[in-house]
Amino acid sequence: MDDLYRVLVIAGILAVQYFLSTRNNVYWGAVIPVAYIVFSIWMFATNRINSTLGFILYLLLGLLFLIVEWSAGRKSLNQKRKKELDKIKTHDLK
Repeated sequence: MDDLYRVLVIAGILAVQYFLSTRNNVYWGAVIPVAYIVFSIWMFATNRINSTLGFILYLLLGLLFLIVEWSAGRKSLNQKRKKELDKIKTHDLK
């Protein structure tokens, strides 16, 4: 049951990351990765992550997933903008 909660929390964080990445201001997408870096450093500094290699792997893997979500969110926003511009252009041609 504990694993289910972890999966749900991770899915929720990735969903929030995607949502923040689709906002007009690009910096909203940096909130969760920065918080993740700070949290990871805190966990390593307080010896909750014992090995340096484990810390680096957790940090890089987590950032990889967050950056992929950020990229997908930005692409989605750009596609929406392009669709709106195409609608405006076709409406102006009439």
